[in-house]
Amino acid sequence: MNGVDPLPDDTVDRVVMMCGLAGSGKTTMSLRLQERGYRRFSFDERAWDAGFRRHPVDQDVAERIHRGIDADALAAAAAGVPVVIDTSFWSRRSRDRIRALFAPLGIVPVVYYLRSDRDELRRRLDLRGDRGPNDVQVPGELMRQYVDGFEVPTPDEGPVKEFSP
Repeated sequence: MNGVDPLPDDTVDRVVMMCGLAGSGKTTMSLRLQERGYRRFSFDERAWDAGFRRHPVDQDVAERIHRGIDADALAAAAAGVPVVIDTSFWSRRSRDRIRALFAPLGIVPVVYYLRSDRDELRRRLDLRGDRGPNDVQVPGELMRQYVDGFEVPTPDEGPVKEFSP
């Protein structure tokens, strides 16, 4: 990502799922899309605003936050506003859930997968200081769990655009 915008000027995917591990650049790219007119929905910001400062949050809290994002993103997309959902989408199941959510509108969400190597992720995460929702620290063991549990999106799921730093 490093300050270079990898998106062509004419990119307009109606619904974008930011997909990647903590520290991969999802928030940076989603903010760039927001500058281009996308309505942005961030799991981390909603969790932070609700008072949750550590990740992962409890399952019931995560489900409540996702339901709120789903409803708001669906309403925006139905009104014709392009949407970017900024969360990890670490599992195919989570990505399939969003595809099913938007299918009645005839919208096929596009996965923007931000690939990053483990050393670069660790470097970026080590710079975090718990000063805000996009700065939450991720200890080494938790990062290992995230890396080990991450399901890389594949083209058979639907449209995937891959980005590397």
